[in-house]
Amino acid sequence: MTQPTSYGGRPLTPAPGAPTPELLVARFRPHARRLAWSALVLMAVAAACGYFYGNLPAPFENWMLLAAAASVVLVLVILPYLVWSGHVYTITTRRVMERRGVFAVKRRELAHVRGYTLKVHRGLLQRIWGAGTITLSNGIDEPLRLANIPSADLVHEALVDQVEVNQILAHRDAQPLPPGAPPAVPPRPPLPRA
Repeated sequence: MTQPTSYGGRPLTPAPGAPTPELLVARFRPHARRLAWSALVLMAVAAACGYFYGNLPAPFENWMLLAAAASVVLVLVILPYLVWSGHVYTITTRRVMERRGVFAVKRRELAHVRGYTLKVHRGLLQRIWGAGTITLSNGIDEPLRLANIPSADLVHEALVDQVEVNQILAHRDAQPLPPGAPPAVPPRPPLPRA
C-alpha cells in the first residue's frame, strides 16, 4: 500500500494504523464588538475626571471622584474584558474545545470523529461585523454553541473539513490491512542482554 499524496496544500495523511498527531487548526475568542461599550465608558470616565478634577462642588473632594471613576472602570471596563478574554474556542485536528472562565474554568469538548451537525445563525448585526453563531450537535450530548464568533463562514468550513477528514481516517483505520502489508509502526528491536 502506498502513502497517499497531498492535494490542495493539505498535510500528508499518516499510514493506516499509525497514530495521528493532534494539531492546532484555530484558536479564537468571541467577537470583540461587545467591548465597544466598555471603550466608550472608559473614554467618558476619562473625560469626566479631566473636567471635574479640581472643579467639584464644596462637599465633594477629588479622591471621591477618583474612587468613583475607578469603581466604574472596574465594573464596566475591566470585568467585561476579563470575561471576554477568558472565553476561548480551540479547534484541533481531533476535537473542538470551549474554555470559559477566569477564576473557575469550565471546559467542554466535542470530537470530530463522532460527527455532528452544524447550524449557522447570523443576525443583521452579526452580518455587518462578519460574525455568527455556530451550533454543533451530535445528537447525544448537549449542543456546543460557538456564540458570536468572528469569520463564522471560515470557521464553518474548517469544521466541515475536520469532520470529513476524521470520518475518512476512522473508516480507513477500521479496515483490516491487506495480507503482506508492512505494519504501520515498525517493531522495536530486541533489547541487548547484559
